[in-house]
Amino acid sequence: MRKFPTTPGVYLMKDSQGRVIYVGKAKNLRSRASSYFNAEAAVDVRTGYWVGEIADADYVETDSEVDALLMEARLIKDIQPKYNKDLKDDKSFPYLMITQREDFPRVEFTREPQEKNAKLYGPFASAGALRGAIQVLQRIFKFRTCSLDIDEGDERWKWFRPCLLASIDQCTAPCNLRITKEEYRKDIRRLQMFLEGNRDRLLKQLREEMLEASKELQFEKAAKLRDEINMLERLDERGELETHAQPEVFYIDPKKGLAGLRKVLGLATTPRSIEGVDIAHLQGGETVASLVQFLDGLPFKPGYRRYKIKGVKGVDDFRSIHEVVARRFKKLHAEGEVFPDVLLIDGGKGQLNAALAAFRDLEIEPPTLISLAKKEEEIYRLGESEPLRLSRHAYALRLLQYVRDEAHRFAQHYHHILRKKSTFGE
Repeated sequence: MRKFPTTPGVYLMKDSQGRVIYVGKAKNLRSRASSYFNAEAAVDVRTGYWVGEIADADYVETDSEVDALLMEARLIKDIQPKYNKDLKDDKSFPYLMITQREDFPRVEFTREPQEKNAKLYGPFASAGALRGAIQVLQRIFKFRTCSLDIDEGDERWKWFRPCLLASIDQCTAPCNLRITKEEYRKDIRRLQMFLEGNRDRLLKQLREEMLEASKELQFEKAAKLRDEINMLERLDERGELETHAQPEVFYIDPKKGLAGLRKVLGLATTPRSIEGVDIAHLQGGETVASLVQFLDGLPFKPGYRRYKIKGVKGVDDFRSIHEVVARRFKKLHAEGEVFPDVLLIDGGKGQLNAALAAFRDLEIEPPTLISLAKKEEEIYRLGESEPLRLSRHAYALRLLQYVRDEAHRFAQHYHHILRKKSTFGE
């Protein structure tokens, strides 16, 4: 533990077989991880019964405590360590969502964000802080948070009775057409500017109001302003959509995706099981692979597998794919297990041929074998010289993208887990 840095991050405790048994976050990795080996931890009811199993440890540094919190949640969901009780379910972190294809865009707190036609901020580390910040922001920017489908061209909205928020001047009441679409959108653009970093002026104004209220002995008002400032400052406690992906919150209709796959691939029956393979490189040297499993169009976490590539030196995606496919299906064949209906390889025609070569070398008949190239999202199939190009909105393509991206994300986390192996002489 003396080799651990004093920066924020995530630590992973392992047993004698190298299995991760606990994942935790820390503001100071060295201090927090070391605390598991003091006298108090040995008798603590939360840790005493399992700390004796720790035989090894690893860590991943992060840029901030928020990044550590979000990474901890992701790793626990992926690895399912036996001594982590919380965060194993599919409950996700919340987002602030601004709809885009409406005359009067809505601003809302959500754990199930829209995949299209919405601007997303988050995920946020604290649901309570986000809810509080939205209330403060609504008082300032006066946006709507209701779910009404308001059409500026429909004169009947002039007779609609606004809610209480309009009466207390926290909403400009577009439901009563009290504001034009153009003026309302100006307020939304100001809100977006604030969320994207231009907040110093507003925070300075609120601090001045707080000091003024304090000087005038209006302590209740000053305390309220203080709490509002704290909530707005906590809007920084969020991750980035790409870095802290939560694939479980972006819903893709699995039935339509599978039906689409049957049609575009010309399958006799609708596929039920799909496996996806991806390769990741550890600082240009060590190579790892991931295999994810989807059943009926949804992720099946117990079927996920990680592989440390053993027989390939340097960076060689083709040989790495050959190895992982051979290891996976040699075992399935030997044990008489059922093959997936579709095996998806991340990459183009070369990666597809590498996977096919593994089946030929094993003299095993492959399942439906395809690859998906990321740049143009082209689908390569065996025996077809030209790739299949689907609409970006096709359900079949979106399902394949989900499998491919999940395999990539899972491989990257294994990459992180192995990152410091050499430090411990393994």
